[in-house]
Amino acid sequence: MLERVPEPIKILTQRFSEFPGIGPKSALRIVMELLNWPEEKVVSLGQEIVNFRSRLSPCSFCQALTERDPCPICSDPARDDSLLCVVVDLDSMFVLEEPGFYKGKYFILGGLLSPLEGKEFDTLNLDTFRKRLAQKQLQEVILALGSTVEAENTASYLKNLVKKEFPFLNVTRLAQGIPLGAEVKYMDRETLRQSLTFRQKF
Repeated sequence: MLERVPEPIKILTQRFSEFPGIGPKSALRIVMELLNWPEEKVVSLGQEIVNFRSRLSPCSFCQALTERDPCPICSDPARDDSLLCVVVDLDSMFVLEEPGFYKGKYFILGGLLSPLEGKEFDTLNLDTFRKRLAQKQLQEVILALGSTVEAENTASYLKNLVKKEFPFLNVTRLAQGIPLGAEVKYMDRETLRQSLTFRQKF
């Protein structure tokens, strides 16, 4: 499809096709739309892409990307300091946060244990996690990692870590309304609400 198009269009189309859910045809349509934009708008978009990474850094409490440290959720006095919901990534945190029924704090683990993919213990935010667990207000750790094999293995590891080093904390998990093999970030609102409401002791 791209054999005869100019090289700049080909390169940008290939870049856009690397995004999840965007195939070569959709990527080419995006590039064609950019060609119809005024030059200053395209330049502005490019600069915003360059800037957005430099403006964000991990929150020292939850590891979410934020413009200020601590992030708005961690610094919100209205949030429940006794609850800590552990998620895999920023996407999952956004999905849980959007409906508005969870009022506790979060911690982003930064991945799941998967030795075959080279994801071992040292690739996760475990040192920061331990510091977060040591905060005296905390009473319950909610593991919201999904129900894949990797998620189950990671959840078991975290449960053992918490029980060994912080035995006074309760460890729960999302109720099994989440289908086997699913990820939190792809769940609908009602499934998430019920999973959080009827979370299970772990």
